[in-house]
Amino acid sequence: MAKDIKHEIERANSEAARRMVAADPVLVDIAPAGEVIPGFKDKMVLHSGPPVDWQHMCGAQKGAVIGMLLFEGWAKSKDQAIKILEDGAITFEPNHHHQAVGPMAGTITPSMWVFVIENKTFGNRAFCRQVEGRQQFGDYSQEALQDLIRWRDIWAPALRAGLRQVGGLSLKPIIARALQMGDELHNRPNAASSLFANAMAVPMMKAGVPKEALISTVDYLAGHELFFLGLSMASAKATADAARRIEYSTVVTAMARNGTEFGIQVSGLEDEWFTAPAPPVEGLFLPGYGKQDAGLDMGDSAINETVGWGGFALGGAPGILSLVGGTPEEALSYSREMQQITVTTSPEFRIPALGFEGTAIGIDVRKVVQTNILPVIDTALAHKDPGHPIIGAGLVRPPLECFRKALLRFAEKYGLT
Repeated sequence: MAKDIKHEIERANSEAARRMVAADPVLVDIAPAGEVIPGFKDKMVLHSGPPVDWQHMCGAQKGAVIGMLLFEGWAKSKDQAIKILEDGAITFEPNHHHQAVGPMAGTITPSMWVFVIENKTFGNRAFCRQVEGRQQFGDYSQEALQDLIRWRDIWAPALRAGLRQVGGLSLKPIIARALQMGDELHNRPNAASSLFANAMAVPMMKAGVPKEALISTVDYLAGHELFFLGLSMASAKATADAARRIEYSTVVTAMARNGTEFGIQVSGLEDEWFTAPAPPVEGLFLPGYGKQDAGLDMGDSAINETVGWGGFALGGAPGILSLVGGTPEEALSYSREMQQITVTTSPEFRIPALGFEGTAIGIDVRKVVQTNILPVIDTALAHKDPGHPIIGAGLVRPPLECFRKALLRFAEKYGLT
């Protein structure tokens, strides 16, 4: 019986990895979240990580939520926003419950324009919001909201017009090229952002985007090295979701944090969350900030590591070390180490510094628990209190408890001892 179960697990995990490898993410639209994200309701705020309510949110996530209420016009001031939130007038749900992801606080509301990614291989869709360095970190100032307003009113509509001109943009070739150009697609998507800007500039012109909007959008893309993170996250979400709900599979389909808890989901355990307290991030701080200011690990962006990018591809992105800390030798060791806890390596996403080995893909909760090797994630740092922009970046690993809980639940569900 045990041998049969092991065979079923290996078969299921191979299928999960096959689906991830076969994924073909294509940007098909950029649109208001309320029009495209399934299950969106009025006065709803989607957030990063596993479920959390207003009372238990970390400071940065509270600040980001306040910012979204001001952005939507649901509140006219910080104090009014807090009153509305304390009265329970806003519904909170995780992005992952709506096929979506968001960086850091991850806040998405109906008027926020999002990337719409379709996995052409399997037909599923995923969504991600704009990436910026202020509101998503908890800054709710008028200056912080201006980027959201310009994204809604100028940049996203211009990009949508260009996208419709070309009928969608395949992202897999961009991702593969960027990984060979020094990106890891999480804290360093610089090459991918440039490749995307190159691909969209002429289509926006052909689409007849008004001159001022065109200049503003091209200038925005040219100066935003992290732009592609939103696209890589949505691509990763569309990739990982294709591997969900495979009976007997122990492959992780989501890792997400909200600054209070770290949570994972596993293919063979449907959509159940396995959580533990969010860990601190070891990293480097921007001038004026230090460890005493830092909040705990936060964001849905670990979906990138879930499919083998980000920290799993650090060996090919030594340029990022000036941001997150560490040495080139350590970066290479991280990428090799991740092969010990995954099902396979990608035949398409290859790292030159590792002799063109593929990125490790398909985190297996059994291997994590057996080896005590935890996934490595590179991430940004938010302040512990509301009202601040980005304060730094670094590296973090999930709590082992998440994987232990998942393995115990797996044993219970499938009758193992």
